[in-house]
Amino acid sequence: MHDDIANILVSEEQIEVRVKELGVKILERGNENIVMVILLKGALVFAADLFRAMPVKLEIECLNVSSYHGGMESSGKVEFLDQCLPDFTGKRVVVVDDIFDTGLTMQEVCREISSRGAQSVESCVLLEKEGCRTVEMKPDYVGYVIGNEFVVGYGLDYAGRYRNLPYVGVLRPEAV
Repeated sequence: MHDDIANILVSEEQIEVRVKELGVKILERGNENIVMVILLKGALVFAADLFRAMPVKLEIECLNVSSYHGGMESSGKVEFLDQCLPDFTGKRVVVVDDIFDTGLTMQEVCREISSRGAQSVESCVLLEKEGCRTVEMKPDYVGYVIGNEFVVGYGLDYAGRYRNLPYVGVLRPEAV
């Protein structure tokens, strides 16, 4: 599996340090009535480490959304795969995702949560792809800004694989 990686962009050690910093930044805005919403499946690994970096009482919800549909580029259409969404009335919601490229998924999710009565909606992403954003929204918390490369590891996948790599790397073309 490691042989399929052309180069490592963000090491396991770098991720560990940055995730702790993000947890501190989120708590600087307050530590009560927080609901962390994980966008599945990609943000699962990142979110688990982020929660452990935040020693406060918080709620966790998961949303199953998709815009890639198994490919290497966003389809441009966000699908909410869950039939019903939790009640966010009066809550501070932090939406956690693995990567922000076009921004369409995050924008649509935040808009939907806001429409359900959230007190506030913030966004936290491990990675932001430089120069790919097609929406005006910017994430509130960003781990790392990367170039426009297809990356895997630390929750990010290609065809359901490579999520369990402890780092973020670029997939070799022959592995695709």
